[in-house]
Amino acid sequence: MDRSSGIILHITSLETPYGIGSMGECAHAFADFLKRARQSYWQVLPLGPTGYGDSPYQSFSSFAGNPLLIDLDLLAEEELLTKEDLSTIVPLSDPSSVRYEAVQADRKRLLRAAFRRCGESERQAVRSFVEENGEWLSDYALFMALKERFHGASWQDWPEDLRRRRPGVLEQYRRELKEDVAYHCFVQQRFSVQWNALHSHAQDLGIQIIGDLPIYVAEDSADVWSHPELFDLDEDLRMCHVAGVPPDYFSPDGQLWGNPLYRWAAHKATGYAWWLRRIGALGRWVDVVRIDHFRGFRDYWSVPVGSPTARKGRWRRGPGLDLIRKIQNAYPDLPIIAEDLGLLSGSAMDFVRDSGYPGMKVLQFSFDASRPGRGSPHTFSENSVCYTGTHDNTTLAGWFDEGMEADVKLAKRYWGLNEAEGMVRGMIRGGMACPSNLFMAPMQDWLGLDAQARMNTPGTIGLNWRWRMRPEDRTPRLASEIASITGIFGRSRKRRKYGKV
Repeated sequence: MDRSSGIILHITSLETPYGIGSMGECAHAFADFLKRARQSYWQVLPLGPTGYGDSPYQSFSSFAGNPLLIDLDLLAEEELLTKEDLSTIVPLSDPSSVRYEAVQADRKRLLRAAFRRCGESERQAVRSFVEENGEWLSDYALFMALKERFHGASWQDWPEDLRRRRPGVLEQYRRELKEDVAYHCFVQQRFSVQWNALHSHAQDLGIQIIGDLPIYVAEDSADVWSHPELFDLDEDLRMCHVAGVPPDYFSPDGQLWGNPLYRWAAHKATGYAWWLRRIGALGRWVDVVRIDHFRGFRDYWSVPVGSPTARKGRWRRGPGLDLIRKIQNAYPDLPIIAEDLGLLSGSAMDFVRDSGYPGMKVLQFSFDASRPGRGSPHTFSENSVCYTGTHDNTTLAGWFDEGMEADVKLAKRYWGLNEAEGMVRGMIRGGMACPSNLFMAPMQDWLGLDAQARMNTPGTIGLNWRWRMRPEDRTPRLASEIASITGIFGRSRKRRKYGKV
């Protein structure tokens, strides 16, 4: 990975008049902005259909795309929607925040309308897409059609024959829900077309997209319903233990994620086939894969079902380098970033190092007044990615307002931060100067926004994943400023078009 830099901004945070960002003009314009700013990378959050809490880390599928990201204006250009259709969208009350309930209602209604207008050419394109992606799409489309039939209920609450996927019952519902299944196939085909167009546009500009792969999947997902043998479930297909992490600097009670754990012996028996398909699917969408909670491949935190917090868990061994070597052999040219945050043991740090993948360094965690100098930015290795913060952090401006006073003072002394330059700009300057080959900053930090603009607060539900950029934020002046500091610290690189995995 060459010395370079990029910006983190999820698709939902882009500016559109329809309540949420999309893969249309706004996304293409942001890629253009990145080029003017001399950036090399655009990092997004997981792209799957969101479930519980609107979280991209709680998706209904590891392989499907999020229907909410489909651009409606592009559908109108194809005459699958009309101006009258678009005029029925609920007006925005706050363009800086996603209103998921309203957006979901609008999208379902309008995507159904687009599906009904499909002509023979569109239906043939969908049939071809189904043939190419049937390995996951057949189960996913039926899963989503069944969720609608049962008013959004989790598959765990479906009739027993459906829970256990009795073949005769599955075929019966496939026939009954044929049109609904076809609709969900259509939605995925349109997502694929729009995403591939955006990805190609970014590649033409020399911008690589960093995708995000959650280590765990949601219990209420097509993945678990269609492959229960790969997950740590009991004979009744219920979870006994769930995923999380112990207390750390993100949360004093740890994080209780609630996702099902893997039955790693079953994965190993198949040569990790499901994992290789999953990595490959995302690798075809993006140029670089960031694997969330990478250390969980070495050891993972197992919490008994029903525990109020993640404190009473225990460590269990994962597949370790056996899985990593399989991934590397299958996809030798796929760059991977190992998310290695949290309180890591020596063995976990050795595991990340032995994988060869670059780990992550977060500036907000790099200043500990009780241990000055330890973990400071000048000690970062070149084989690492320096972040000002992640989607789970407050913004830099928020950190200066809310962080431990002694730690903030240490950061100010370390880089000689001052009011004339601005604390946030000074912190970004320091990150740009550090040894890490790649430097990444959320768009919120380039905009100097306070804690109200943070994307997610771990352990909370209700106000996360909502922040949106305003149309006036993406200015030529900001692009020029970013380009200047990028050049000063040698993070601009020769543009080239990138091939797919």
